[in-house]
Amino acid sequence: MTVERIAAIALDKKTAKQYAITIARQQMGQPVKQVKYLGGGSFGRAYKVKFQDGSKIVVKFLRARDMLEKEIYDLDLLGKNCPVKVPRVLFSRKADNNIPVDCYGMELVEGSNAVFSLCLLMQSERKRRQFADEVTAALHSIHSHTSEKFGDTMCPTCGGWLDFYKPYAEQILLKAEEMFSQGELPEKVIKAMRAAWDKFDIIFSEEVTDACLIHGDMNIGNIMIDKRHKLSGFIDPLNSMYADREYDLFQFDNLTGKRFYLRETYVKKYGASKYCDVKCAFYGLYHEVYSYIKSGMLVGFIMNPLVKNMNKRLSEL
Repeated sequence: MTVERIAAIALDKKTAKQYAITIARQQMGQPVKQVKYLGGGSFGRAYKVKFQDGSKIVVKFLRARDMLEKEIYDLDLLGKNCPVKVPRVLFSRKADNNIPVDCYGMELVEGSNAVFSLCLLMQSERKRRQFADEVTAALHSIHSHTSEKFGDTMCPTCGGWLDFYKPYAEQILLKAEEMFSQGELPEKVIKAMRAAWDKFDIIFSEEVTDACLIHGDMNIGNIMIDKRHKLSGFIDPLNSMYADREYDLFQFDNLTGKRFYLRETYVKKYGASKYCDVKCAFYGLYHEVYSYIKSGMLVGFIMNPLVKNMNKRLSEL
C-alpha cells in the first residue's frame, strides 16, 4: 500500500445526488422515485436509490482514483466467505466526461449501522454479548478463508506477515516523522509511534502462521443491524488483505465497540497471540496515522484514545 496524501476528486452532495439518479436509471432501466444520502468518508459518498417499483440499491462514488477494481473484488470475495450479507455489486461505471468519478451500484443492506442504535446500546449485557457472538462468528468465517501468501487480496506475494507489514509500518513512521517536522502531527502521536517502533521485535515476536482474509475496516460503524437489533450485514471493507487475523480486531475498540465486548468475545472464542493487546494497539495507532496521511483529516476523538492505549500497553511489556 502506498503511504501518501491522496487528492480527493471534488464532488459535492447535490451534484452526486444528480449523478446517482442518472446512473441508477441508466444501469437498472427503471425510473427513480427517491434518492437519500447515506454518508461517506474521505474518499466515498453513498446514496440510497429507491425506484418506482419499491426496489432499492446503493450507488457509491469513489473520490480517489484506482479504488474501483479493488473495492468490487473485495466485496465479492468477502461475500463468498461470510455467512451474513455483504452487499453484492450490481454494476460498475468508470469516470468519463459526463460523470468524472468512478462508481458502482450494490445491494442495499437493510437497517442501520450499530454505532447509532441507542436501543442496541442500552440493551442488557446478555443481549449485547449475544450480538457480539453473532458478529464474531461471522468475522471468524471470513478469517477462515486463507491464502498461501500474505498481502493484498488481488495479488498476495509475501511469504510471511512481517515481510508485508513491517516495511509498510516503517513507511508510515517515516512519513509521520516528516509531518511532525513540518508541524503537521502532534508530538504525543510521534512519541508513541517511536516508542512502539522501538519495541517492534518484541511486539511481533510470535510468528503469524495463517494468511487470513480480513475485512480491513471492521469497526462498529460498518456493522449493520435490522429493526430487531440483529446483525444484518457487514459493509465498506477497506484495504482487505490476507493478513494476521488480529489486524481485524483493533477497530472493535473504537467508538462504541467496547460496549459490545467485541474483541473480548472474539479472543475468548477463537484465541489470540500472547501479545494481542499490544499488537492491536500498534495496529490501531499506525492505521489511524496512515488514514491521516492519506486524507489530511486528524480525528482527535479516535486518535487520542489510540495514543493513550499504545502508551499503556507498552508500559505493560
